[in-house]
Amino acid sequence: MNKHHNQYLGAIIGHAVGDAMGFPTEFSKREELLKNPVLEMIDSPDVGQPAGSWSDDTAMEIATIDSFIQKKCFDYKDIMDKWVKWISKSEYTPTGVAFDIGRTCLKAIKKYCNGTAPLQCGATSMNENGNGSLMRILPVALYAYSKNLDDISIRELTNEVSSLTHAHEVSRLGCYIYVQFIICLLKGYTKEDAYKHIQNLDYSSYDMNSINLYTRIFMNAQHYKEAIIASTNIGGDTDTIGAIVGSMAGIYYGFESIPSNWLDKLQRKEYLMELASEFERCIKE
Repeated sequence: MNKHHNQYLGAIIGHAVGDAMGFPTEFSKREELLKNPVLEMIDSPDVGQPAGSWSDDTAMEIATIDSFIQKKCFDYKDIMDKWVKWISKSEYTPTGVAFDIGRTCLKAIKKYCNGTAPLQCGATSMNENGNGSLMRILPVALYAYSKNLDDISIRELTNEVSSLTHAHEVSRLGCYIYVQFIICLLKGYTKEDAYKHIQNLDYSSYDMNSINLYTRIFMNAQHYKEAIIASTNIGGDTDTIGAIVGSMAGIYYGFESIPSNWLDKLQRKEYLMELASEFERCIKE
C-alpha cells in the first residue's frame, strides 16, 4: 500500500492542498463546522482569496524550498531574504497578494531586516509559541530522509530551521517530533509503527512539557480525503492542521490519493509540482 514513488510530490502537494482546504475555515467554530463540514475547495471572501489558495504555511515552506534549490543547502540568510520577498513583494503567494502573515514570523523577519543574525531572530518566550515553524519544516524532513541523517543531526538542523522564527523549546520539539514522524512514513512504516517509533525517541535534550497535538487526527483516517476533511473541520488553526496532516497523508496514501477535484483547484499547481520535483532532484544529487 505504501507507494514509494512520488513521495516528495505527495508530501509537498499534500501540504499545499491541506492548507488550501483548511484556509477558508480558519478560526471557524468547531460546532458550526461539524454541522456543515467543508468538503470542497471554497473561496475565502474575507481575505479576497479564490478557492485553492494556500496561506502563509505553504508560502514560507516553498520559499525555503526555492532557497535550497538555488543554494544547494539550507542557507539561513538566503531563506530569510526569500521570506522578506514574500512579505514585501508577495512572491511565493497563490495570487500575488501576501496575506495572513503570523505575528511571530513577521516579528522575526522584521528583526532580520534590522540587522539581527538569522538564528537570533526567532521568538524565545513561552507565550510566543505557535505552529509558525512547524508549518514550514517539511523540507527539513525530506532532506534528512534522503541524506539519511542521524538523530543528532536531524535535531540540530530542525532546531536551527525552527529558530529562524520560533526558538522556544516547545516549538522546536514539536518540529522535531513531526520531522521524525515524516521520516518514518517516508521509510514506509505503517502510521502505527511510525507513532510507536517517535514515542521511543530520545528527547532528553528537550524540556518534556511539549506534546504532539497532531497525530491523533491522522491516526483514524483511512485515506487522504478523510484525513483532510477530519482535520480541517475541527475549528481553530485549520490551515496549519490541514497542511501538517496533508503532508503526512500525502506521503502515506500517495500523491494519487489526493482528490483530483481538489488538485484541479489548487492555485499555481504546475509551479508547485515543478518546485517539488526540482527539490527532490537537488537533495538526491
